[in-house]
Amino acid sequence: MVVLESEQFLMELTRLFQKCRMSGSVYITLEKYDGRTKPIPKKGTVEGFEPADKCLLRATDGKKKISTVVSSKEVSKFQMAHSNLLRANMDGLKKRDKKNKTKKTKAAPAAAATTATAAATAATAAQ
Repeated sequence: MVVLESEQFLMELTRLFQKCRMSGSVYITLEKYDGRTKPIPKKGTVEGFEPADKCLLRATDGKKKISTVVSSKEVSKFQMAHSNLLRANMDGLKKRDKKNKTKKTKAAPAAAATTATAAATAATAAQ
C-alpha cells in the first residue's frame, strides 16, 4: 500500500475512478488513526507516544491500493476537495431495480380475489 500526501491521493483517486468508469468498483474506507504502526503490548505502556487525532483514508480497485493520513487541521480542506471529487465521478452509477413492483403485482391478484369473494358473498346474502 502506498501512503501519499493528500493532494497526490486525490489525483490518484481520480485516476482510479477514470480507470473503473465502465466496469469495476472503487472501495473507499475511512478510519480514525492515532499514529501507531505497532500493536499495543499486553503489559506495560508505550513510552514517548502521544496519540494525535488523524484520519486514515484508503482506496482500492482490487489491484491498486492507495492511502493517506489527514490531520485534524486539514480535514475541512480535504473534505471539500474529496466531496467535489466524489460528486464528479458518481455519474456512472446504475439505478437499482425496485422490489416493491413485484410485491404490488403479486398483491393485486390477491386483492382482486378477495373482492370477488366478498362480492359473491354479498350476492348470495342478497338472495
